[in-house]
Amino acid sequence: MKSAAVLTLASLLATAAIGAEPASLADAVAQSKVSLNARLRYEGVQQTGLLDANALTLRTRLGFTTAKFAGWQFSAEGENVAAFDGDAFNQSGLNPAAARRAVVADPETTELNQLWLAYSHDKTTATLGRQKLILDNARFVGDVGWRQNQQTFDAFVVQDKSLKNTTLTYAYLDQINRVFSRRHAQGRWDSESHVVNAAYTDATLGTVTGYAYLLDFANSAANSCATYGVSLVGAQKLSDALKFTYRAELATQANYGSSTLNYSALYNCVEAGLAGKPGSVTLGHELLGSDNNVGFKTPLATLHAFNGWADLFLATPAAGLRDVYVKGTAALPQAVVLTAFHHWFEAAKGGADFGTETDVMLSRKFGKYITATAKFADFRRDSLAFPDVRKVWLQVEFVY
Repeated sequence: MKSAAVLTLASLLATAAIGAEPASLADAVAQSKVSLNARLRYEGVQQTGLLDANALTLRTRLGFTTAKFAGWQFSAEGENVAAFDGDAFNQSGLNPAAARRAVVADPETTELNQLWLAYSHDKTTATLGRQKLILDNARFVGDVGWRQNQQTFDAFVVQDKSLKNTTLTYAYLDQINRVFSRRHAQGRWDSESHVVNAAYTDATLGTVTGYAYLLDFANSAANSCATYGVSLVGAQKLSDALKFTYRAELATQANYGSSTLNYSALYNCVEAGLAGKPGSVTLGHELLGSDNNVGFKTPLATLHAFNGWADLFLATPAAGLRDVYVKGTAALPQAVVLTAFHHWFEAAKGGADFGTETDVMLSRKFGKYITATAKFADFRRDSLAFPDVRKVWLQVEFVY
Protein backbone atom coordinates (compact mmCIF):
# COMPACT_ATOMS: atom_id res chain seq x y z
CA MET A 1 0.00 0.00 0.00
CA LYS A 2 1.29 3.42 -0.97
CA SER A 3 0.45 4.92 2.41
CA ALA A 4 2.64 2.35 4.13
CA ALA A 5 5.49 3.41 1.86
CA VAL A 6 4.97 7.06 2.82
CA LEU A 7 5.06 6.25 6.54
CA THR A 8 8.05 3.95 6.12
CA LEU A 9 9.97 6.62 4.22
CA ALA A 10 9.16 9.16 6.93
CA SER A 11 10.48 6.77 9.57
CA LEU A 12 13.66 6.05 7.59
CA LEU A 13 14.33 9.75 7.09
CA ALA A 14 13.84 10.30 10.80
CA THR A 15 16.30 7.50 11.56
CA ALA A 16 18.83 8.98 9.15
CA ALA A 17 18.49 12.37 10.79
CA ILE A 18 18.90 10.80 14.21
CA GLY A 19 22.12 9.08 13.13
CA ALA A 20 23.69 12.20 11.65
CA GLU A 21 24.57 14.19 14.76
CA PRO A 22 23.47 12.20 17.81
CA ALA A 23 24.74 14.61 20.46
CA SER A 24 22.94 17.70 19.26
CA LEU A 25 19.92 15.74 18.16
CA ALA A 26 19.67 14.24 21.63
CA ASP A 27 19.22 17.76 22.91
CA ALA A 28 16.48 18.32 20.34
CA VAL A 29 14.72 15.15 21.48
CA ALA A 30 15.15 16.11 25.13
CA GLN A 31 13.40 19.40 24.35
CA SER A 32 10.45 17.64 22.72
CA LYS A 33 7.01 19.01 23.42
CA VAL A 34 4.62 16.39 24.77
CA SER A 35 0.96 16.83 23.84
CA LEU A 36 -2.04 15.35 25.64
CA ASN A 37 -5.65 15.81 24.62
CA ALA A 38 -8.62 14.19 26.37
CA ARG A 39 -12.19 14.93 25.31
CA LEU A 40 -15.19 13.45 27.11
CA ARG A 41 -18.44 13.92 25.20
CA TYR A 42 -22.09 12.98 25.41
CA GLU A 43 -23.99 13.19 22.11
CA GLY A 44 -27.72 12.49 22.02
CA VAL A 45 -29.61 12.19 18.73
CA GLN A 46 -33.35 12.04 18.01
CA GLN A 47 -34.12 11.33 14.35
CA THR A 48 -37.35 10.51 12.56
CA GLY A 49 -37.67 6.78 11.86
CA LEU A 50 -34.76 5.68 14.06
CA LEU A 51 -34.21 4.81 17.69
CA ASP A 52 -32.49 7.48 19.77
CA ALA A 53 -28.70 7.46 20.01
CA ASN A 54 -26.91 8.14 23.29
CA ALA A 55 -23.16 8.20 22.77
CA LEU A 56 -20.76 8.73 25.66
CA THR A 57 -17.22 8.65 24.30
CA LEU A 58 -13.73 9.54 25.45
CA ARG A 59 -11.12 10.60 22.90
CA THR A 60 -7.49 10.53 24.04
CA ARG A 61 -4.45 11.64 22.07
CA LEU A 62 -0.86 11.44 23.25
CA GLY A 63 2.06 12.62 21.17
CA PHE A 64 5.37 14.42 21.04
CA THR A 65 7.13 16.79 18.66
CA THR A 66 10.87 17.31 18.79
CA ALA A 67 12.56 20.68 18.77
CA LYS A 68 14.07 21.58 15.40
CA PHE A 69 17.60 20.37 14.76
CA ALA A 70 19.45 21.59 11.65
CA GLY A 71 16.06 22.28 10.14
CA TRP A 72 14.62 18.83 10.93
CA GLN A 73 11.65 18.07 13.15
CA PHE A 74 9.81 14.83 13.94
CA SER A 75 6.39 14.17 15.43
CA ALA A 76 4.33 11.12 16.43
CA GLU A 77 0.87 10.89 17.95
CA GLY A 78 -1.45 8.05 18.94
CA GLU A 79 -5.20 8.28 19.31
CA ASN A 80 -7.87 6.22 21.07
CA VAL A 81 -11.65 6.61 21.02
CA ALA A 82 -13.52 4.59 23.65
CA ALA A 83 -17.29 4.28 24.13
CA PHE A 84 -18.88 3.59 27.49
CA ASP A 85 -21.74 1.71 25.76
CA GLY A 86 -20.80 1.03 22.16
CA ASP A 87 -24.27 -0.22 21.18
CA ALA A 88 -26.14 2.82 22.49
CA PHE A 89 -25.45 4.49 19.13
CA ASN A 90 -24.85 3.46 15.52
CA GLN A 91 -21.09 3.64 14.92
CA SER A 92 -21.51 4.39 11.20
CA GLY A 93 -22.64 0.81 10.56
CA LEU A 94 -19.76 -0.89 12.38
CA ASN A 95 -21.94 -2.36 15.16
CA PRO A 96 -24.92 -4.35 13.79
CA ALA A 97 -26.62 -4.46 17.21
CA ALA A 98 -27.30 -0.72 16.90
CA ALA A 99 -28.34 -0.72 13.25
CA ARG A 100 -31.77 0.79 14.07
CA ARG A 101 -30.30 3.65 16.08
CA ALA A 102 -29.26 7.07 14.82
CA VAL A 103 -25.64 7.47 13.72
CA VAL A 104 -22.99 9.16 15.83
CA ALA A 105 -19.84 9.08 13.70
CA ASP A 106 -17.42 8.48 16.57
CA PRO A 107 -16.52 4.78 16.22
CA GLU A 108 -14.27 3.09 18.75
CA THR A 109 -10.72 2.94 17.45
CA THR A 110 -7.04 2.97 18.35
CA GLU A 111 -4.66 4.20 15.69
CA LEU A 112 -1.55 6.10 14.75
CA ASN A 113 -2.97 9.56 14.25
CA GLN A 114 0.16 11.39 13.10
CA LEU A 115 3.71 10.41 12.14
CA TRP A 116 5.67 12.95 10.17
CA LEU A 117 9.11 14.32 9.46
CA ALA A 118 9.58 17.96 8.44
CA TYR A 119 12.50 19.93 7.08
CA SER A 120 12.55 23.74 7.16
CA HIS A 121 14.92 26.06 5.35
CA ASP A 122 14.51 29.81 5.46
CA LYS A 123 10.75 30.30 4.90
CA THR A 124 9.98 26.94 3.32
CA THR A 125 8.87 23.77 5.12
CA ALA A 126 8.39 20.30 3.62
CA THR A 127 6.52 17.66 5.63
CA LEU A 128 6.28 13.96 4.80
CA GLY A 129 4.07 11.43 6.53
CA ARG A 130 0.72 11.21 8.31
CA GLN A 131 -0.39 14.71 9.25
CA LYS A 132 -3.34 17.02 9.65
CA LEU A 133 -3.95 19.64 6.98
CA ILE A 134 -6.33 22.60 7.24
CA LEU A 135 -6.58 25.13 4.43
CA ASP A 136 -8.42 28.45 4.77
CA ASN A 137 -11.69 27.91 6.67
CA ALA A 138 -11.61 24.12 6.09
CA ARG A 139 -14.47 24.35 3.57
CA PHE A 140 -12.54 22.20 1.12
CA VAL A 141 -9.64 20.68 3.08
CA GLY A 142 -9.79 20.15 6.84
CA ASP A 143 -9.25 17.78 9.76
CA VAL A 144 -12.93 17.32 10.75
CA GLY A 145 -11.96 18.52 14.21
CA TRP A 146 -15.44 18.16 15.71
CA ARG A 147 -15.49 14.37 15.43
CA GLN A 148 -13.58 12.35 18.00
CA ASN A 149 -11.40 10.62 15.38
CA GLN A 150 -9.46 13.27 13.47
CA GLN A 151 -9.17 13.18 9.68
CA THR A 152 -5.51 13.05 8.66
CA PHE A 153 -3.58 12.70 5.42
CA ASP A 154 -0.69 10.49 4.38
CA ALA A 155 0.89 13.20 2.32
CA PHE A 156 3.84 15.26 1.16
CA VAL A 157 3.19 18.94 1.92
CA VAL A 158 5.33 21.95 1.01
CA GLN A 159 4.54 25.39 2.40
CA ASP A 160 6.47 28.50 1.36
CA LYS A 161 6.30 32.03 2.80
CA SER A 162 9.23 33.56 0.91
CA LEU A 163 7.08 36.17 -0.82
CA LYS A 164 5.91 39.03 1.37
CA ASN A 165 2.44 38.50 2.85
CA THR A 166 2.05 35.33 0.79
CA THR A 167 1.63 31.68 1.73
CA LEU A 168 1.97 29.02 -0.98
CA THR A 169 0.92 25.44 -0.23
CA TYR A 170 1.24 22.30 -2.33
CA ALA A 171 0.24 18.84 -1.14
CA TYR A 172 0.26 15.40 -2.70
CA LEU A 173 -2.31 13.27 -0.87
CA ASP A 174 -1.55 9.54 -0.91
CA GLN A 175 -4.21 8.37 1.54
CA ILE A 176 -7.12 9.99 3.36
CA ASN A 177 -7.59 8.65 6.91
CA ARG A 178 -11.24 9.45 7.52
CA VAL A 179 -13.20 9.76 10.77
CA PHE A 180 -14.90 6.36 10.35
CA SER A 181 -11.67 4.52 11.29
CA ARG A 182 -9.77 1.87 9.38
CA ARG A 183 -12.43 -0.75 10.24
CA HIS A 184 -14.96 0.96 7.97
CA ALA A 185 -15.07 0.19 4.24
CA GLN A 186 -14.81 3.93 3.55
CA GLY A 187 -12.46 4.67 6.43
CA ARG A 188 -9.46 4.97 4.14
CA TRP A 189 -9.41 6.49 0.67
CA ASP A 190 -6.59 5.53 -1.68
CA SER A 191 -5.66 8.84 -3.24
CA GLU A 192 -3.63 10.34 -6.06
CA SER A 193 -4.63 13.92 -5.34
CA HIS A 194 -2.96 17.29 -5.78
CA VAL A 195 -3.78 20.34 -3.66
CA VAL A 196 -2.57 23.86 -4.52
CA ASN A 197 -3.42 26.94 -2.43
CA ALA A 198 -1.99 30.46 -2.71
CA ALA A 199 -2.99 33.16 -0.21
CA TYR A 200 -1.96 36.83 -0.27
CA THR A 201 -2.84 39.24 2.54
CA ASP A 202 -3.25 42.94 1.82
CA ALA A 203 -3.37 45.22 4.85
CA THR A 204 -6.33 47.13 3.42
CA LEU A 205 -8.36 44.65 1.39
CA GLY A 206 -7.90 41.41 3.31
CA THR A 207 -6.74 37.95 2.25
CA VAL A 208 -7.14 36.85 -1.37
CA THR A 209 -6.78 33.12 -1.97
CA GLY A 210 -6.69 31.11 -5.17
CA TYR A 211 -6.81 27.33 -5.16
CA ALA A 212 -6.93 24.18 -7.25
CA TYR A 213 -7.95 20.89 -5.64
CA LEU A 214 -7.51 17.91 -7.97
CA LEU A 215 -8.91 14.97 -6.02
CA ASP A 216 -8.76 11.38 -7.29
CA PHE A 217 -9.83 8.48 -5.06
CA ALA A 218 -9.54 4.92 -6.37
CA ASN A 219 -12.06 3.49 -3.90
CA SER A 220 -14.43 6.48 -3.89
CA ALA A 221 -14.58 7.41 -7.56
CA ALA A 222 -17.82 9.39 -7.21
CA ASN A 223 -15.96 11.86 -4.96
CA SER A 224 -13.13 12.41 -7.45
CA CYS A 225 -13.39 15.99 -8.65
CA ALA A 226 -11.40 19.03 -9.78
CA THR A 227 -12.22 22.32 -8.06
CA TYR A 228 -10.82 25.74 -8.96
CA GLY A 229 -11.71 28.80 -6.94
CA VAL A 230 -10.88 32.17 -5.43
CA SER A 231 -11.91 33.87 -2.19
CA LEU A 232 -11.62 37.20 -0.41
CA VAL A 233 -11.86 37.54 3.38
CA GLY A 234 -11.42 40.80 5.23
CA ALA A 235 -12.64 43.47 7.62
CA GLN A 236 -12.91 47.26 7.58
CA LYS A 237 -12.78 49.38 10.72
CA LEU A 238 -15.89 51.48 11.23
CA SER A 239 -14.93 52.85 14.64
CA ASP A 240 -12.70 51.96 17.56
CA ALA A 241 -15.38 49.54 18.75
CA LEU A 242 -16.86 48.20 15.52
CA LYS A 243 -15.74 46.67 12.23
CA PHE A 244 -17.43 45.49 9.06
CA THR A 245 -16.53 41.91 8.10
CA TYR A 246 -16.94 40.27 4.72
CA ARG A 247 -16.27 37.11 2.74
CA ALA A 248 -16.79 36.32 -0.94
CA GLU A 249 -15.90 33.07 -2.66
CA LEU A 250 -16.48 31.55 -6.09
CA ALA A 251 -15.49 28.11 -7.37
CA THR A 252 -16.20 25.76 -10.23
CA GLN A 253 -16.04 21.97 -10.11
CA ALA A 254 -16.12 19.08 -12.59
CA ASN A 255 -15.57 15.34 -12.60
CA TYR A 256 -11.92 14.30 -12.49
CA GLY A 257 -9.65 11.26 -12.49
CA SER A 258 -11.43 7.98 -11.78
CA SER A 259 -14.88 9.60 -11.62
CA THR A 260 -17.44 8.18 -14.03
CA LEU A 261 -19.77 11.15 -13.53
CA ASN A 262 -20.20 13.95 -16.04
CA TYR A 263 -20.99 17.32 -14.49
CA SER A 264 -19.84 20.91 -14.00
CA ALA A 265 -21.20 22.77 -10.96
CA LEU A 266 -20.66 26.15 -9.34
CA TYR A 267 -20.10 27.19 -5.74
CA ASN A 268 -20.39 30.63 -4.21
CA CYS A 269 -20.51 32.10 -0.74
CA VAL A 270 -21.12 35.68 0.38
CA GLU A 271 -21.04 36.90 3.98
CA ALA A 272 -21.32 40.34 5.55
CA GLY A 273 -21.35 41.23 9.21
CA LEU A 274 -20.57 43.53 12.09
CA ALA A 275 -18.14 42.60 14.87
CA GLY A 276 -17.21 44.25 18.13
CA LYS A 277 -16.02 43.35 21.59
CA PRO A 278 -19.48 42.33 22.91
CA GLY A 279 -20.15 40.03 19.94
CA SER A 280 -20.88 39.81 16.24
CA VAL A 281 -23.65 39.21 13.72
CA THR A 282 -23.18 37.81 10.22
CA LEU A 283 -25.56 37.29 7.31
CA GLY A 284 -24.56 34.64 4.80
CA HIS A 285 -25.60 32.94 1.57
CA GLU A 286 -23.89 29.75 0.38
CA LEU A 287 -24.75 27.94 -2.84
CA LEU A 288 -23.54 24.47 -3.75
CA GLY A 289 -24.73 24.06 -7.31
CA SER A 290 -25.91 21.07 -9.30
CA ASP A 291 -25.47 19.78 -12.83
CA ASN A 292 -26.69 16.61 -14.50
CA ASN A 293 -28.27 15.56 -11.18
CA VAL A 294 -24.92 15.78 -9.34
CA GLY A 295 -24.37 18.20 -6.46
CA PHE A 296 -21.16 20.18 -5.83
CA LYS A 297 -18.85 18.06 -3.62
CA THR A 298 -16.55 18.88 -0.71
CA PRO A 299 -15.28 15.41 0.29
CA LEU A 300 -12.28 16.57 2.38
CA ALA A 301 -14.00 19.42 4.23
CA THR A 302 -14.65 19.82 7.93
CA LEU A 303 -18.30 19.37 7.02
CA HIS A 304 -19.81 19.74 10.49
CA ALA A 305 -18.87 23.43 10.50
CA PHE A 306 -21.08 24.16 7.48
CA ASN A 307 -24.78 23.86 6.57
CA GLY A 308 -25.98 23.13 10.08
CA TRP A 309 -24.66 21.18 13.04
CA ALA A 310 -27.37 18.53 12.65
CA ASP A 311 -25.27 17.22 9.72
CA LEU A 312 -28.15 16.71 7.28
CA PHE A 313 -26.09 17.95 4.35
CA LEU A 314 -22.72 16.22 4.71
CA ALA A 315 -23.33 15.11 1.12
CA THR A 316 -24.81 17.75 -1.18
CA PRO A 317 -28.26 16.75 -2.50
CA ALA A 318 -28.54 15.94 -6.21
CA ALA A 319 -30.44 19.21 -6.74
CA GLY A 320 -27.71 21.17 -4.95
CA LEU A 321 -28.11 23.25 -1.80
CA ARG A 322 -28.85 26.89 -1.03
CA ASP A 323 -28.13 27.86 2.59
CA VAL A 324 -29.22 31.30 3.78
CA TYR A 325 -28.15 31.88 7.35
CA VAL A 326 -27.64 34.33 10.16
CA LYS A 327 -24.91 33.81 12.75
CA GLY A 328 -24.42 35.58 16.05
CA THR A 329 -21.81 35.47 18.78
CA ALA A 330 -21.88 37.13 22.19
CA ALA A 331 -19.60 37.41 25.21
CA LEU A 332 -21.80 36.55 28.20
CA PRO A 333 -21.11 36.97 31.92
CA GLN A 334 -18.76 34.53 33.66
CA ALA A 335 -16.60 34.29 30.49
CA VAL A 336 -19.24 32.24 28.66
CA VAL A 337 -19.24 32.54 24.85
CA LEU A 338 -22.50 32.14 22.94
CA THR A 339 -22.61 31.11 19.28
CA ALA A 340 -25.90 30.71 17.41
CA PHE A 341 -27.04 30.04 13.83
CA HIS A 342 -30.34 29.91 12.02
CA HIS A 343 -30.42 28.34 8.55
CA TRP A 344 -32.98 28.27 5.74
CA PHE A 345 -32.27 25.39 3.33
CA GLU A 346 -33.60 24.85 -0.17
CA ALA A 347 -32.59 23.15 -3.42
CA ALA A 348 -30.21 25.08 -5.65
CA LYS A 349 -32.21 23.84 -8.64
CA GLY A 350 -35.98 24.13 -8.49
CA GLY A 351 -36.02 25.97 -5.16
CA ALA A 352 -37.77 23.20 -3.20
CA ASP A 353 -37.75 23.90 0.53
CA PHE A 354 -35.68 21.39 2.50
CA GLY A 355 -36.14 22.77 6.01
CA THR A 356 -34.83 25.12 8.67
CA GLU A 357 -32.33 24.65 11.47
CA THR A 358 -31.43 26.40 14.70
CA ASP A 359 -28.03 25.81 16.34
CA VAL A 360 -26.87 27.12 19.72
CA MET A 361 -23.57 26.61 21.58
CA LEU A 362 -22.28 27.80 24.95
CA SER A 363 -18.60 27.38 25.82
CA ARG A 364 -16.33 28.43 28.66
CA LYS A 365 -12.65 27.99 29.40
CA PHE A 366 -11.57 26.97 32.89
CA GLY A 367 -7.96 27.98 33.35
CA LYS A 368 -5.40 27.25 30.68
CA TYR A 369 -6.21 23.67 29.75
CA ILE A 370 -9.94 22.91 30.13
CA THR A 371 -12.92 23.94 27.99
CA ALA A 372 -16.54 22.98 28.64
CA THR A 373 -19.15 23.07 25.87
CA ALA A 374 -22.91 22.62 25.64
CA LYS A 375 -24.35 22.52 22.13
CA PHE A 376 -27.74 22.00 20.49
CA ALA A 377 -28.99 21.53 16.91
CA ASP A 378 -32.61 21.30 15.74
CA PHE A 379 -33.47 20.60 12.08
CA ARG A 380 -37.14 20.85 11.12
CA ARG A 381 -37.92 19.41 7.71
CA ASP A 382 -40.09 20.95 4.99
CA SER A 383 -39.59 17.94 2.72
CA LEU A 384 -40.24 14.25 3.38
CA ALA A 385 -36.88 13.57 1.72
CA PHE A 386 -35.28 14.53 5.04
CA PRO A 387 -35.91 13.51 8.65
CA ASP A 388 -36.48 15.79 11.59
CA VAL A 389 -33.27 15.72 13.65
CA ARG A 390 -32.47 17.03 17.10
CA LYS A 391 -28.98 16.73 18.63
CA VAL A 392 -27.47 17.73 21.95
CA TRP A 393 -23.84 17.64 23.07
CA LEU A 394 -22.22 18.03 26.49
CA GLN A 395 -18.43 18.07 26.40
CA VAL A 396 -15.34 18.67 28.52
CA GLU A 397 -11.93 18.88 26.83
CA PHE A 398 -8.43 18.97 28.30
CA VAL A 399 -5.61 20.16 26.04
CA TYR A 400 -1.97 20.24 27.08
